Amino acid sequence: MNRPKFVYCLLLLLSISVLPAATQHREPGTPAGAAEPEALKIRYEGNSRVPSAFQPAAVGPSTVEELNAAAAKRRQMAETSIFKHYPVRSIGPTVMSGRVVDLAVNEQNPKIFYVGYASGGVFKTVNNGNRFEPVFDHQRALSIGDLALAPSNPEVLWVGTGENNSSRSSYAGAGVYKSIDAGKSWQFAGLDFTHHVGRIVIHPQNPETVWVAGIGALYSKGQDRGVYKTTDGGKTWKQTLFVNDSTGVIDLVINPQNPRQLWAASWQRLRNAGHFVGNGAGSAIHVSDDGGETWRKSVNGFPQGRFVGRIGLDICLSKPNVLYAVVDNQEETRKPKKEEAAEKGRLQKAQFKDMTPAALVNLPNADLDTFLVKNNFPKKYTAQRVKEEIRKGRYTPQALLNYFDDDSDANANLFSTQIKGAEIYRSDDYGKTWRKVNAQPLDGLYYTYGYYFGQVRVSPTNPDQVFTWGVPLLVSNDGAKTFTLTDTLGRVHSDHHAMWINPKDPAHILNGNDGGVNLTYDGGSSWSHLNTPSVGQFYSVMVDLEKPYNVYGGLQDNGVYYGSSRSVPNQSQDWDRLMGGDGMLVAVDPRNSNLTYAGFQYGNYFRVNKGKANGRTQPVLITPKHDIGEPALRFNWRTPVVLSRHNPDILYFGSQRLHRSLNGAETWQTISPDLTKNKKQGNVPYSTLTVIAESPLTFGLLYAGTDDGNVQLTRDGGATWQLVSGGLPPDLWVSSLAPSGHDEGTIYATLNGYRYDDFKSYVYKSTDYGKTWSSLKADLPEECANVIVEDPVNSDLLYLGTDHGTYVTLDGAHTWNLLAGGLPNVANYDMIVHPRDHELVIATHGRSMYVVDVKPLQALKNGKVSDPLVAFEPGPVRHDKKWGAQEHAFVPVENPALSLPYYVGQASGGPVRAEIVDGTGKTIRQLEGSGTAGFGAVKWDLKGKAPAEKGKKGDLKESYVKPGTYGVKFTSGAATAETKVVVR
Repeated sequence: MNRPKFVYCLLLLLSISVLPAATQHREPGTPAGAAEPEALKIRYEGNSRVPSAFQPAAVGPSTVEELNAAAAKRRQMAETSIFKHYPVRSIGPTVMSGRVVDLAVNEQNPKIFYVGYASGGVFKTVNNGNRFEPVFDHQRALSIGDLALAPSNPEVLWVGTGENNSSRSSYAGAGVYKSIDAGKSWQFAGLDFTHHVGRIVIHPQNPETVWVAGIGALYSKGQDRGVYKTTDGGKTWKQTLFVNDSTGVIDLVINPQNPRQLWAASWQRLRNAGHFVGNGAGSAIHVSDDGGETWRKSVNGFPQGRFVGRIGLDICLSKPNVLYAVVDNQEETRKPKKEEAAEKGRLQKAQFKDMTPAALVNLPNADLDTFLVKNNFPKKYTAQRVKEEIRKGRYTPQALLNYFDDDSDANANLFSTQIKGAEIYRSDDYGKTWRKVNAQPLDGLYYTYGYYFGQVRVSPTNPDQVFTWGVPLLVSNDGAKTFTLTDTLGRVHSDHHAMWINPKDPAHILNGNDGGVNLTYDGGSSWSHLNTPSVGQFYSVMVDLEKPYNVYGGLQDNGVYYGSSRSVPNQSQDWDRLMGGDGMLVAVDPRNSNLTYAGFQYGNYFRVNKGKANGRTQPVLITPKHDIGEPALRFNWRTPVVLSRHNPDILYFGSQRLHRSLNGAETWQTISPDLTKNKKQGNVPYSTLTVIAESPLTFGLLYAGTDDGNVQLTRDGGATWQLVSGGLPPDLWVSSLAPSGHDEGTIYATLNGYRYDDFKSYVYKSTDYGKTWSSLKADLPEECANVIVEDPVNSDLLYLGTDHGTYVTLDGAHTWNLLAGGLPNVANYDMIVHPRDHELVIATHGRSMYVVDVKPLQALKNGKVSDPLVAFEPGPVRHDKKWGAQEHAFVPVENPALSLPYYVGQASGGPVRAEIVDGTGKTIRQLEGSGTAGFGAVKWDLKGKAPAEKGKKGDLKESYVKPGTYGVKFTSGAATAETKVVVR
């Protein structure tokens, strides 16, 4: 959330439905009329005032045996995949980076350091961030919680998987890993059921002794959490601290001068789809004086009890008796709700509490109209209309009071509550006693969103210089009494999560945040942004019909971006930002790609004209509003918005109901009742629509999926609805619905049990409009399914995105194949096949966007997948006289290469041979490729044997081919296949 850093105002906890115009301190790119993005995140989660609304678990959590079996199967599929060498192209972007959770620096050579990304794996740089390379790809999980380098040997690197934050997009991990060669190779080191790792501490002198802070599962209770210790490099572990089944350990520090002394911060938290508790009596500081074998609570002067939330710890390296702790204190300081600025004669909301219908009818129209406008009621409501509806008894005057303040709605639950929030405590006696030291309130640090932050750092040489962070990054030079901003100069994203301070030069600092890595050499006065990796966390993808086409997507805490499908990360022009917030779905008008619909979390969507001919126009808020007297609308974090394939003036929008606009979102009609199970609301909006899917074949045939397990169908444009999820597992999150483009009654569905810590694969197909369903899981490993897409050309070709990768079936889901090779096992959140160019665009949540040419896959329809050998025609090649030329001695020679793809359906046991012939049928080149079953290719350098020049004698010589058509004949055993190459 890149808001200006010179000030952090108190966010107004206003209803999402109101969406008041906020004119100051707005995030760049956030349209006027939108609620602050960060306010929308914080108003629900982590606050203890809202009564617990945990729903009974629909399914039990996956077992460690199931997770291990799934990981082994995925590894085996990667090794044998028919797509092992299939080309996959990264298109970035890199401009916004992604959420960093930890940094590990080689303090003997600080130019070498590692970055752990929340869902993108581990990257390494050896040149101070000028270039990064991934070093942890294709391990069991790419979600990272912590990194640690052995102080005695920087070749020893430990990685704890499972993000240490507890956000809705914090993926579970698969234990801890160790590298003894600086990230070149990895050994699995156990603790595979801790789910999330808070911190790893390595003994200062003995790298075989390691302590791990295990947070435990996020969505279920269990015993596998606390502090674990190994003395044999991870071969065996002992759990030395356990608090309870919902309390793990989030932070851990060691006294470098006395390694027998450690401090651990336990944290009680539990989340589900509709509620999050981020505090509890289990949250505390624990001390060990025997190397972490035994622990005792440190209670003297530190908060205790049910309001204690996440705790962060740090120790001063030069003066280890000094420790600091930052605590998310959820203790409430109730204050009366602030009324609107009272002006003489102006109506106030409170006046409607006891007002009779007769009294309302007698109000002056001008006063009532002013009230309706000032409080952002839908424009259709005028004083005259409200009075008429009151007279008819459609609602009472109290409905005006409750319109944006319904106690049954999570939107209003935090209105009258304030909490203590972030507090800093200091100990000068090794944690025996603590005292609160921040003399100024830290209201603008967490905004009640403390579970997402909760860390503190003290200078290694100055015990009075302290850094802490949340939305901003703060520094204190007086022992945490007062703080100032230190992220104001340079491209520093907000929402901070990691920091390293050079012990030899404390002005040299690395910072990790939701926008990547920043570097300073002046103690934070100015920063540079190290953003070369493609690690964007996309929630969605969309394409337009430009040539070349553009790709659009919404990103976690980085807004909505778009860029060319031909982008090359860090080489071609980077992407442009469309708007801010946590970017969500995008719809693009196929007639005019400048006209887009995009937005951010919890239903804040806008019509955006991105044309630059006359300057970009101000985005127009399009979010539907409910009628007076109706329940407030509930919007999912990732609210579905869909442009009709049959008429791009028609737009669909989901709350707990389905809304339709026939005029480009100028006005809305509600075309459904509540389509959810309407479950009890907690502090996270729940019982909301997650998916809207329109049949590409039939207008008015629509499906809607919900986060509480419903799939609803209408075949008459919303006039009537039918629940069609009876044959599906109940109560799971409906993550995608894909009506077929080949058969009207066919629909594909994926469901997700992640919010119950159930990581099984739920993939289904119906051929009778959802009356009955059959599983398509087949040979898939058990991992959460996020999206399924049917190919528009080949009905047997399906694409599946999961939390750990991308899968393809060529035979209607009888068998699945991992799209391995150039695509890491990163979470695939959304996909689309470009309708003209037939490229699959993959939006990953951690490694940005990828593009795959699927025309060869589409060609294997009508049973050709069983053919022993299939050849595919590559695109035309443009002849260039510069082939083989070298303009200057220091410039590389231009050597062209053309990939000639083929498919082996039945391996012959030998290689595949390719023979290239010219227009006369003469063989000019012979090539050889792999004969392994699956997709392969041979590389042709566009050279061939040609006759000697006229009038000269000699052998045939090699030269680049001339423009023309060349035949290609592949042979595999007795099987042959032919295609051609056109050189223009």
